[in-house]
Amino acid sequence: MIYLVFNEGYAATAGVRYIRPALCADALRLGRILVGLMPREPEGPWLGRPHGTAASRLRARVGPRGEPVLLGDQDRARWDHLLVQRGLAGVRRAEELSRALGPYTLQAAIAACHARARSVEEADWPRIVALYDGLAALTGSPVVELNRAVAVSMAFGPEAGLELVESLADEPALRGYHLLPSVRGDLLVRLGRPAEAREEFVRAADLCENERERELLLSRALACGLSFG
Repeated sequence: MIYLVFNEGYAATAGVRYIRPALCADALRLGRILVGLMPREPEGPWLGRPHGTAASRLRARVGPRGEPVLLGDQDRARWDHLLVQRGLAGVRRAEELSRALGPYTLQAAIAACHARARSVEEADWPRIVALYDGLAALTGSPVVELNRAVAVSMAFGPEAGLELVESLADEPALRGYHLLPSVRGDLLVRLGRPAEAREEFVRAADLCENERERELLLSRALACGLSFG
């Protein structure tokens, strides 16, 4: 439940605001309480320190008008580096408590890879892929597989990522999930196929219920149309 509350604050599923910091703050507070009650639980540090460094990026995730800012465009100087250090400490603590990392701690380790890098390109993408391999094996989640496809595209190229995304096209759990066409659109842009990418961004916008994110998707679709001619 704490995980779900944090995620809704981190990327709101609907409404006019892209992030809801108050929900993130509530989740972090509850996580710290839970860690105090379960100090030897390996997954606990992820909840208490604070969600694998993800919370450190909140200020950089939106622009001056509340619009979403993608990871590659974020000003990392705006990340809360105290929270980054606490998040990294939480990952180390979880690794000390158990060699077999659980799903939350694996997500924390992925976030830690981003936190240690000076840019998206400098992140340790092969390690991120390996962590997603473990997370996919534990959860069997199609959403995790989609995230893994993104990591594969960064580690081994957009063609490899697109192949994995295509394999998820008929996954029932991803029907109506706007990030599936959004990811496909991004990969098609990287492959120099803007006309196809534009269709995917429009489809993603039609499925998206968050107004700010929908505006971003439509702007990306427009940019593809301009680049196409």
